[in-house]
Amino acid sequence: MTDHRTSCCTADPTKANIRVIFALWLVHFTGDLYGSFVSPLLPVFADMFTLSLAQVGLLAGIHRFLMFIVQPAAGYFADHYRTRLFILGGPILSLVFIPLVGVAPSFLALILFVCLGSIGQSMFHPPVAGMIASYSGRHFSFCMSVFNAGGTLAFGVGPIVITALVAAYGPSGTLLSMVIGLPLIAILFKMVPMPQGEGLAAHGFIGSLKEALGGAWKSIAMLWLVMVLRAFVSQVFVTFFPLLYAREGYSLVSIGVVTALFTIAGALSGLVAGSLADRTRYRPIFIVSHLLTAPALLLSLVLREEWVYPCSFLSGFFSMATLPLGVALGQQLAPRGRSMVSSLMMGLSLGIGGVLSPVIGSLADVFSLPTVLAWLPVVPLLTVLLCLRLPEKA
Repeated sequence: MTDHRTSCCTADPTKANIRVIFALWLVHFTGDLYGSFVSPLLPVFADMFTLSLAQVGLLAGIHRFLMFIVQPAAGYFADHYRTRLFILGGPILSLVFIPLVGVAPSFLALILFVCLGSIGQSMFHPPVAGMIASYSGRHFSFCMSVFNAGGTLAFGVGPIVITALVAAYGPSGTLLSMVIGLPLIAILFKMVPMPQGEGLAAHGFIGSLKEALGGAWKSIAMLWLVMVLRAFVSQVFVTFFPLLYAREGYSLVSIGVVTALFTIAGALSGLVAGSLADRTRYRPIFIVSHLLTAPALLLSLVLREEWVYPCSFLSGFFSMATLPLGVALGQQLAPRGRSMVSSLMMGLSLGIGGVLSPVIGSLADVFSLPTVLAWLPVVPLLTVLLCLRLPEKA
């Protein structure tokens, strides 16, 4: 009898293994659920510790940097060894430390809890994303979008959950969120299969890069730059638009809804983009989504009252649509280093994008937040020029 943990593909290689794809989706959802708690609570942390905008940007930058920068190392080991340590250990680390942010006794303790939880969230992404190709059959782009939707949905639901808990029980209400993750972790131990690895155990880090990327490294570098700029735009939105709306009198729950709409829209657009990518080419989808991101962001800046909600939905829909496509295209360009390439497109790009948050916060302290955010729509317009030179799938 074959153990589902060691089985690598379905009987029909053209069909997706729905059970395993769901298990990988659940890993993504569980781990990212806790990572989604930090951004909507930034106004709460600012009040708890009397933080400046630069300190808020520093906290957000550390959170996103560690949440993603560890991914290349995790991808490296995942391509070398067959282990579930990163896949299951990462969500457990986030489950333990992120809920502690509400009872942090000092700003330094808050940073420590955020750091440990963010590292946990970073660990599982590359090996899980690298496994999608083995179980997706001929629906690779769509299955990658489904996987991505697990994390995006978590970032949509999470802000509503955590802001409701904090609104009802105060900052210490974050501890109650542990009740959500414990049964999910138990399910994951039973359902998640053992990753295959890519047979690179005999190579060192540089050798692995050469073996995995080969002659495609220039194309991957271009794709990575596009993903960095895309990440910068989306992360500036989820970091500073909640602060902007809070200063204008919107409630914490309203801010949670804005963040949720942004990320849920990203999950939906990823599914649409993935389905289209299995039927057509990638480059036109990249161009259209980045082009339409600019007016959506501009509307979010100028419209108020109930209009902030559809504007945040449109901003998320267009700015996040190409995240699963970047991962899928990267894996097709370098199929021998799927976990490592996934870490570059998801982890390192999002980490570098997050590092720029303190810069935006510092500029906002000098020139005002609305003034700095008014320049944000320029970024996706510049990215369109790069999208015109992106490689295509075979």
